[in-house]
Amino acid sequence: MLEAIREKLAAGERLDREDGLFLLQKANLLDLAPMAQEVRYRHNPERVVTFVVDTNLNYTNVCDAYCTFCAFYRTERDNDAYTYSVDEVMGMIGTATEKGITTVLMQGGLNPSLPLDYYTRLVRETRRRYPQVHPHFFSAPEIMKMSQVSGLPISEVLGELREAGLESIPGGGSEVLSNRVKHKISRLFPKGRVDDWTLVHREAHKLGYRTTATMMYGHLEEDEDVIEHLEHVRSLQDETGGFTAFIPWSFKKTNTALDKRVGAEAGPNRYLRVIALSRLYLDNVPHIQASWFSEGKKTGQVALHFGGDDFGGTLFDENVMQEAGFYNRTTIEEVKTLIREAGFIPAQRTTMYEVVGRFDEAAPKAVEAA
Repeated sequence: MLEAIREKLAAGERLDREDGLFLLQKANLLDLAPMAQEVRYRHNPERVVTFVVDTNLNYTNVCDAYCTFCAFYRTERDNDAYTYSVDEVMGMIGTATEKGITTVLMQGGLNPSLPLDYYTRLVRETRRRYPQVHPHFFSAPEIMKMSQVSGLPISEVLGELREAGLESIPGGGSEVLSNRVKHKISRLFPKGRVDDWTLVHREAHKLGYRTTATMMYGHLEEDEDVIEHLEHVRSLQDETGGFTAFIPWSFKKTNTALDKRVGAEAGPNRYLRVIALSRLYLDNVPHIQASWFSEGKKTGQVALHFGGDDFGGTLFDENVMQEAGFYNRTTIEEVKTLIREAGFIPAQRTTMYEVVGRFDEAAPKAVEAA
């Protein structure tokens, strides 16, 4: 079957669910790397790996969704619950700009006490005070919560945010796009049904937003659910063309309610297989992000040989995974070095994947020889 899949790819034909399951379950891992790299270079012909200088900030950890996979959320009654004022968030962004960030990825809990005006002011004030910063704010569940609290349809909420200056949103909140899985991991299902996540991104794309698509795997999903997730992303991209990149990462279970229900966390081999499968299956998504952050720096480097063409962001501040016992940090210079050591040319990009600077120093000879 592997040879038939190779022939499909060579002919530019689309893989189907059966192909995807074979690649995920039965194909030799080392066979996937050259196949994924060939497709990667069709989308991004140069030996360049991009990264963005960003930070990940949170404006509140108060959340009424109580998802079992989350170690970050707090209830309003918890002693360590917080909700920052707009001015406090602006101070945090100001501190981040001193590190040279160009993008702020901001997400928070689903706080029922925050009005829509709070969110629009976050965007508007970021644009006003820090015009050099691109606000990459609010996942689909957050936008759904804004709609619920304000009583406005999602399209109008997105319109208000767009008018305030928001141009892109992250893909968080998808977890695995299977209602069967969501029912198991979200206590208040259907707060995050597949159709809800899809609706937010569809409406955003209609308004001119660019968004990312993500997948958090390695908990209660089956292989068929992973393929269903990729199908949803590919189908919506066929319809709108609004996704810039696909970003998978593995579930971190420490301090979560799912801890005892999940066995060993997914390791590097599974991650590399998912990265390669994503590149081969998502034939209409331009970029696949290899994560130094969630999977470790060495695994992130190897993933650049399994179809990844982007190395994500510097993420100077990050609290969600840290609450799950996972701490990983880097610097701009280290990101460049990691990319070079993997045999590629580092290039800084914007949130919209526009290259703003290349760093063409020669890659280490040992890596080139390898």
